[in-house]
Amino acid sequence: MGSEGTILHADADSFYASVEQRDDPALRGRPVIVGGGVVLAASYEAKAYGVRTPMGETQARRLCPQAIFVKPRMEAYSEASKAMFAVFNDTTPFVEGLSIDEAFLDVGGLRRISGTPSEIAVHLRRDVLERVGIRVTVGVARTKFLAKIASGVAKPDGLLVVPIDGELAFLHALPVERVWGVGPVTARKLHERSITTVAEVAALGEPALVRILGQGAGRHLHALAHNRDPRRVEVGRRRHSMGTQRALGRRPRSPEKLDADLLALVDRLTRRLRKAHRICRTVTLRLRFDDLSRATRSHTLPEATADTVTLLAVGRILLTESLPEIESRGITLIGITFSNLFGDDAIQLALPFAGVPMSAIDTTLDSLHERFGSSAVTRGVLLGRPEGLHVPLLPD
Repeated sequence: MGSEGTILHADADSFYASVEQRDDPALRGRPVIVGGGVVLAASYEAKAYGVRTPMGETQARRLCPQAIFVKPRMEAYSEASKAMFAVFNDTTPFVEGLSIDEAFLDVGGLRRISGTPSEIAVHLRRDVLERVGIRVTVGVARTKFLAKIASGVAKPDGLLVVPIDGELAFLHALPVERVWGVGPVTARKLHERSITTVAEVAALGEPALVRILGQGAGRHLHALAHNRDPRRVEVGRRRHSMGTQRALGRRPRSPEKLDADLLALVDRLTRRLRKAHRICRTVTLRLRFDDLSRATRSHTLPEATADTVTLLAVGRILLTESLPEIESRGITLIGITFSNLFGDDAIQLALPFAGVPMSAIDTTLDSLHERFGSSAVTRGVLLGRPEGLHVPLLPD
């Protein structure tokens, strides 16, 4: 075994903003914010002023008055992503995409062909810059977990190799917020007990972490604090969930408008679900309130489905249950996620005693959208309503 791990985590730096700066030389070296109403991406020049996603545009302008706002160009980002993944796939056949701008690469076995993992990482960064015109940061480590942390520490435009004999020394010196999966709620629980570093988490022991965070989260965090991550880089791995969301701004929204927001999201997501030949059992409603805190509500169906009407009904139940909290706290974002996904060949066929099955209507509408575009046929309540941005995604 060499002194270096063989897993690379490559992550584009401020992807949307980098593509804008690549395509418009006048934007290079200047604070660039991509979005409208909500910050979708910010260049590192803008991040230096405290601009972050998904911050509202008003707050972003207050923090960085000289920022240049540009409208998102999703097709350009999609093309840049495809070009970047072409470089990844030319580097190694073992590529696992996490999103359109980041991936894990396993370069084990390529030493005689391409060199050491760190040498491969240097060539990868150079090739992406030359062929795509954007910069990527790469972390190199023995585990996926540590490779991702390394790339985060090395940003922007960096390369960080974690030697095998220095894994725990590197990991334990980091704040707990660096651990993949530790969000604000988990971090707050740990901080309340004066636990601020990964070393202090590792010293606690699994039983103590389980008492603080619960069995699942406690055991998971204990394993990561000791760099125990047996996952391999998976090629062609299908996603475990699908989601979409809509930023609403800070203006009050009536229950009727929220229902229309939900309908638009479910309509879009069920189309995507059926196009990928998937069905789902679990529907999760995601909310962000005026104070930027978040909440989720979920329900699992007895049988998996891709029917719009069925999944919309579940979403409406979850939204209705959340209305009192929305009225008291305000709402700035609504999202929907489908999980517990299966292939659509797992559907149990049934005779349509109740009349025309809703799946037939869905299939007809899907065909019309495929042939004439997504706006060719729409629901009456959505007439005249902008569809919103179609964020580029990895294949489902």
